[in-house]
Amino acid sequence: MSLVQVEGLSVRYGTKTVLSHVSLHVDPGEIVTIVGPNGSGKTSLLRAIIGAVKPLKGRVTQGPGVKIGYVPQRLHIDETLPITVMRFLKLPGGVTPANINDALSQAGVPDLAGAQLSRLSGGQFQRVLLARALIGKPELLLLDEATQGLDQRGSASFYKQIEQVRQETGCAVLMISHELHVVMSASDRVVCLNGHVCCEGTPAVVASAPEYRALFGTGTGGALALYRHEHDHGHDHGDHSHTEAAE
Repeated sequence: MSLVQVEGLSVRYGTKTVLSHVSLHVDPGEIVTIVGPNGSGKTSLLRAIIGAVKPLKGRVTQGPGVKIGYVPQRLHIDETLPITVMRFLKLPGGVTPANINDALSQAGVPDLAGAQLSRLSGGQFQRVLLARALIGKPELLLLDEATQGLDQRGSASFYKQIEQVRQETGCAVLMISHELHVVMSASDRVVCLNGHVCCEGTPAVVASAPEYRALFGTGTGGALALYRHEHDHGHDHGDHSHTEAAE
């Protein structure tokens, strides 16, 4: 049974329809990535899944008792606020230090509990947000362009951590990414969104679809060729030529 099922979802803000008849599902343990141009409704889709946006039509169904962890695109914290990572992760309560230390270890930053939140680098802060999402031991992790603002190395490192989290916990991942090379290397399925679902399937199927090419240009063909080459030969997906071809 799917962890989450989206059926015929339409979302409107005022007179503007941002999503129209969108359907998708996420099954246990899989990584599904949503790609699409700016304004294509990607964030609205995630917000509808967590219940922060009310659909105009359609419905979102979660499996019985499914726990969801959410890593937002950004979170604004007052830089003058003297708060440690441990204290931040204890909000809103009911969390033990042991839970927090486990989550920080899973997020790849086991030594940050005593650090001041305001002094963290962008990459460290995103890892703390990931830890916050992992504290509840979710079966489904939602990531809304969680590497925005990170450099290429920081971004690649973050996504490797996500793959490790999946291996360790078995949780499924639904993520929005603007980094096409990440999609090629890390996803089981890709959903291409532009107000509606343009195409979906394995990375290879989506990258060769005319709808995908129309949105992202012919440069993505290079990413697909490299994806196939590296996939077939088991090479490291962090290769720089792979990254540059995809951007």
